[in-house]
Amino acid sequence: MNARLRAIRKILLLVISGRGYNPERDKDCPGCNLSRADLNGADMSGANLEDALLTGAILRDARLSHARLTGANLRVADLTSAYLMGARMTGADLMGANLTGAFLRGADLMGANLTGAFLRGANLRDANLRDANLKYANLRGANLRDANLMGANLMGANLDGAIGVDFSGAKNVPARYLYELKD
Repeated sequence: MNARLRAIRKILLLVISGRGYNPERDKDCPGCNLSRADLNGADMSGANLEDALLTGAILRDARLSHARLTGANLRVADLTSAYLMGARMTGADLMGANLTGAFLRGADLMGANLTGAFLRGANLRDANLRDANLKYANLRGANLRDANLMGANLMGANLDGAIGVDFSGAKNVPARYLYELKD
């Protein structure tokens, strides 16, 4: 039985038994549907949420360190002040997600869709943003020290006050930021 079917079976058994889904007890839930779930402050460290549907989920102050969110759909999810240190988010869809003040140090966001995401003041130190789409993302005051932006699309991104930005290999960097670096 593949992982997705096992996860669905597990959730159905929990619902049938009346125990429901509990993120702190049921950390492994690849492919499960948690759209619009209120997971505010939940400790999901190390959870396997690969390919999970978390559209519009509330994950404010959630602890997702070293969680596996590869291919997860986190469109318009609220991840304000979430702790995502070392999280694997390769290919995750974070379009319009709110990551204000999120801690993403060392997170793997390779190829992630962060179009229009709010990353204001987020800590992205050592994060892998290779080939990520940051089109129109708000990175105002974000810490991008030692972040890999190779191939990242920064078209229309707001990088005002961003710390430690290295545009080496980045695409579509707004001209005003390139000009400011020359001074």
